[in-house]
Amino acid sequence: MPAVPSGRVHNLINIGAYSVLAAGTLYATRQHLVTVTPAQAMNFTLAFTVGTFLLSPDLDLAEGRVDSKRHWGLLGFLWVPYGMLFSHRGLSHTWILGPLTRLAYLAFMTVLIVGLLRTVWPEFPLPRLLEPVSMKLLLPFALGYYLSQWLHLIADGVRPDHGVRRGYRKLRR
Repeated sequence: MPAVPSGRVHNLINIGAYSVLAAGTLYATRQHLVTVTPAQAMNFTLAFTVGTFLLSPDLDLAEGRVDSKRHWGLLGFLWVPYGMLFSHRGLSHTWILGPLTRLAYLAFMTVLIVGLLRTVWPEFPLPRLLEPVSMKLLLPFALGYYLSQWLHLIADGVRPDHGVRRGYRKLRR
C-alpha cells in the first residue's frame, strides 16, 4: 500500500484546492457566468473549513495523535470513542457514508452532553432549533463539507467504490 499524506499535507492540499476554487468562483462571478451569494459562499467556506480541520476522515485514528482531534482542543477526547468504533480506512473512509458517520457522531455527542447538562442543571438553556433552511443555503454547506472529505480520500488513494467492492465480495461468498 502506498504511503498516505500526513495530516498537515492533507490540510495543505485542501487549502490549495480551496484557494483555486475560490479564485475561479470569484472570476466566474465577476464575469457573470455564475451567481454566488455571500451567504452561499460563507456556508461553503464554513463547511469546507470544518470538514478539513475538525471532521477529517482520520478521526478514525482518534485514539492516537491526529491533527483533527488536536484542533478540538480540550474536547478532542470526545473523538476517542469514534476512533474505537471505526477501523481506519473502513466505513469512515467511504465517500458518502463516511462523512455522515462523523456528522451523526457529532450530533449524538451533542445530544449526550446537553442531556447530561440538563440532568445536572435542569435550567440549562437548550439550543434553539434552526428554522427551516432553504436548499440555496444548505447545498453549498453540503458541497463544502463533502468536497473537503473527498479531497482527503483522493489524497489517500481511496476510490469512490471503496467498501462497496469489499461488501460485494462478502455477498458473493
